[in-house]
This record gives sequence, structure tokens and C-alpha cells, in this order.
Amino acid sequence: MTVEPHRPRRSVLYIPASNDKALAKIGSLTCDAVIIDLEDAILPADKKAARDKVAGILAGREKRREMVVRINPLTSEWGADDLLAVAKAEPDGILLPKIGTPRDILEAGDLLDDNFAPDSVELWAMVETPKALLNIGAIAELGRDPASRLACFVAGTNDLVKATGILATPDRRYLMPWLMQLVLAARAGGLDIIDGVANDFRDLDAFAGECTEAAAMGFDGKSLIHPAQIEPANRAFSPSPERLAAARAIRDAFARPENAGKGVIAMDGRMVERLHLAEAEKLLAKAAVIGA
Repeated sequence: MTVEPHRPRRSVLYIPASNDKALAKIGSLTCDAVIIDLEDAILPADKKAARDKVAGILAGREKRREMVVRINPLTSEWGADDLLAVAKAEPDGILLPKIGTPRDILEAGDLLDDNFAPDSVELWAMVETPKALLNIGAIAELGRDPASRLACFVAGTNDLVKATGILATPDRRYLMPWLMQLVLAARAGGLDIIDGVANDFRDLDAFAGECTEAAAMGFDGKSLIHPAQIEPANRAFSPSPERLAAARAIRDAFARPENAGKGVIAMDGRMVERLHLAEAEKLLAKAAVIGA
């Protein structure tokens, strides 16, 4: 069985394009991905200057870490120029904020295609509006079409709280139904899904708990606002030694000559199918990439 190469997205750190001090430290960070932010973190008067810095920021990037740029909404006065300028710098991905329908993804992809952006430039989508949640199934379906470029969802939990008026509790109880809906849609579309930020970067115990919970919910990683959050996120979204041992046992069991061609085998008194083998091989491939 062939297992697709895994690209870990356990820890995805936002860095404002205007923060030179933070940008200078990217090379020393252990996060899986960085999102250079042109949107929320940049004042309107500074939008163009921030956009003009992107090419230089990406010029010396390392291949071991994904570099994504969050542009301004395409409906804003900066969005289209952001998209075209960023595409020329060939980041690994472009994060689209405030999406609402599949058309938002398709229009961005058309602009990239019309301006000869390489196929390697993927699209990520912020899910942060009620409209996006209502259309999430149709949006996620684009993930099954490589021509759409859609690769990843990012939960915009702060904006969802603001837009809906729900109470933001420490246990995120009122967000949970929507977060699980996002995970389900992402899996249906073959997409990765990144959990929203935790605003109190000083409370690392609470943050670690939120990461553990998000990993159990099926998220691939966590979006971060401070480097101190990287290590807890990497730990929570890495496979545990117990899960790795179980995955190796499944792989080794199916590799035995007597199990060749079998769709189902018995292991330690339980039924194990080839779908479990596929899950085990995917987990082991992830572990190999991240060095677990």
C-alpha cells in the first residue's frame, strides 16, 4: 500500500508582516508552519508596505517549514493586489480570510491560474463566519479537486464568537458543535484542519489542555500567537508511544505470510481490518516525518 507523504501542521504560528523582530527568529522556531499575516495584525495605512515585504520574507525560507501568507479579504481594497503579489513570491500557501461560499475559493484559484502561479501554491481557508459554516460541506468538497488548490481549513474561533454572540467559555462548550462540524467537513473533503488560537498565551497549562482536546477531536494542529505555544502544540499533535506501538503491531501482523491477502485478521481478541492498516501506516508515516 502506498502512503501519501505527510506534511505535519501541528503548530501553525501567526507572525505579522510588520514585526521584524519576530520575523528574524523564524529560522530558530520549531513550529511546522508560519503564517505571515497581512490582515488583522496590520493597520490600513500599513497594508501596502507589509505586502511589499512578503517577497523578501519568503526569499530565504527553509523547505522544512511551510510558509503561508494570510492576505486581506478579496472583497477588500487590498485583497486582489495581495493575492497577486504574494503568488509571485511562491509561498507554500495563501490563507484566504472571511470566505463564505465555494465561489470565494474558486475565484482565488482562477486569479492564481490566470497569472501563472505554480500549482505548488495551495489555498488555505479561514472558516470564521456563520455563512461559511452553513456552506462548509460544499466548500470542503473542493478539496477533492486538485484544480481548486484547496488544502487546509483554519478555524477562526475569535471571529465566530464575535459574529454569533455566543459566550466564550474556557471549555469552548458553545463552539464545540461547529468545531466538530468543521472536522467532519474537512475529512469529507480530504483537507487538513487547524484549530483556532488560544488568546491567553501566558497560561500554557490551559493551552496544552486545549491542544490535547483538539487532537482528540480530530484536528491536525493548532494555530498559535506566541512561540511559547509551539512545544505544547507539537507534543499534543504528535502520536504517543502507545499509539505508535499499536500501529507497528498492526503493520507487522498484516505483513506476516499467513495474512497475505486477508482483509480481516484477529489480534489480541479483536478484529482488525485493512482500514486499520491504512490508519496505522498513515500514523507511522507522520511519525517518520516529525521524528517521533
